Amino acid sequence: MKLRTYWGWYAVLLQLFLISILGQFPEAIERYYSQGIYSYIDAFWRFCMGDIPFSVGDVLYTLLILKIVWSLWRWKKTTYVQKWITIGQWSAVVLAVFQLSWGLNYHRQKLTDKWNLNPQYTSEELVTFTRQLRDETHRIHLQITQNPKKSVRVPYGMDSLFQLAHEGYQALQQRYPDINYGQLSVKKSLLSTPLAYMGFSGYFNPFTHEAQVNSLLPSYQLGNVICHEMAHQTGIASESECNFIGFLAGYYQTNPYLRYSVCTAALRYCLGTLQATQPELSKALYQSLHAGVKANLEESKLFWKNYDTVIHKGFHGFYDHFLKVNQQSDGMAGYSKYVGLLIGYTREHFIFEKLQKN
Repeated sequence: MKLRTYWGWYAVLLQLFLISILGQFPEAIERYYSQGIYSYIDAFWRFCMGDIPFSVGDVLYTLLILKIVWSLWRWKKTTYVQKWITIGQWSAVVLAVFQLSWGLNYHRQKLTDKWNLNPQYTSEELVTFTRQLRDETHRIHLQITQNPKKSVRVPYGMDSLFQLAHEGYQALQQRYPDINYGQLSVKKSLLSTPLAYMGFSGYFNPFTHEAQVNSLLPSYQLGNVICHEMAHQTGIASESECNFIGFLAGYYQTNPYLRYSVCTAALRYCLGTLQATQPELSKALYQSLHAGVKANLEESKLFWKNYDTVIHKGFHGFYDHFLKVNQQSDGMAGYSKYVGLLIGYTREHFIFEKLQKN
């Protein structure tokens, strides 16, 4: 009797055990799930959700929150044992759907292995790459503004940015067929204000396969966020790898606004990484930026400062733990690890010089 009563918790434990076993075979997950089963699941959901003009995922999450609030109120009349049973049953179902729909991608083969990238770098390589990235950011900034003191304002609406990013992924796929994006399904989040207070620029919904973007962000940032969330849709779970793939997709799209967005994001990470070991040099490189570029970076800093609350810190702590549980050992710090991926990639492909000739 008790075995059937507590089936939810037994199912959770069984799933965790199976996932831990499957996680030991990343090549098999890559071949049979990420490049196999997942591609069909993702294509199905994006076909269903892509043309719907609003975020279905946002609506479902809102209804879920209301359901939880309602259940908590009703649970005053239920026993502790019944609450525990219900939580176990829901946890088993949600965990199973999450893993089958997308979650197994956390255990797929690393991009460094597939693309033969060495993410380790010396301090000299970091400084050199940061300077190259600064110079490229300046070039794109002047291409847009014609004035080093003028900050960038993107003249496109969200739908146009979605389409530009989609074209960037199509260009990237021509070089790397394993990065197969498919049908566009990116939405302006209906929950942009809550997302801002939570400290998130956007998110990928693993149940509807929609990518949501926080529309309140400074306009120059939007392209980078869109490209990052679209990388999750291709089945990439690692945050550092999504930053890296998002950068390539944004940069291989020749639109200067998209390029500026991904370059300023990468530059911010490079300067932050350099700050940890050579703070004076990091400060000097920041001061050498065009006044307009610094104005954009300060715009982002002020934006997040306005939404910096205990809610922000709480959700970042939760997501940091979530990433670590799913074999992302660096947690939130993993976002910046893509600096090593960029440096490793440019050892073989000095893309700035190459693409300037296009």
